[in-house]
Amino acid sequence: MRADAARNLDAVLLTGARLLARDPATTMAAIAAAAGVDRRTVYRRFASREALLSAVYTAKLDASEAVLDAARLMEAPVAIALHGYVESIIPVSRRWPLDVRRMMKEDPEAEQRAEAQRGRLETFLRRAADEGLIRRDLPAGWAMALLGSMVDNMAHVFVDIEPGPAADLVVTSFLHGAG
Repeated sequence: MRADAARNLDAVLLTGARLLARDPATTMAAIAAAAGVDRRTVYRRFASREALLSAVYTAKLDASEAVLDAARLMEAPVAIALHGYVESIIPVSRRWPLDVRRMMKEDPEAEQRAEAQRGRLETFLRRAADEGLIRRDLPAGWAMALLGSMVDNMAHVFVDIEPGPAADLVVTSFLHGAG
């Protein structure tokens, strides 16, 4: 792919993610205009809005998977792996603000990928519990839901906090509470 074509594709995907997160009915023409490309450029690459949406979700899943790999969840000490994961996933959530659960309802492959990623995090959180960093007596799924909510809030509500300090706050709050 030529460099200008790659830049255009990236602009369309990022703009599509941002606009579709705000309004799922956003048109391809609106996405093209906001991305600064001709709508024919978008239609040449994506046959439909659903195809564009699928490409956005794929990009988000790819980025999330890279974060999971880099965090070394099963090799690094738990607190370090947790911080690495949170610090890297916040920018991914900010860059790709669409909720993958929506896509999972329509795309079985995306659902499998998202569930595999969720499974990796659940395994890591069990490791954290086994090593005594989080309580073992929490209801099933509570630690996962709490971590997800904290990351989501940091990514989309506290947008002025840089990823490093954001991760510090999330990890400290997650492991020690706010009290």
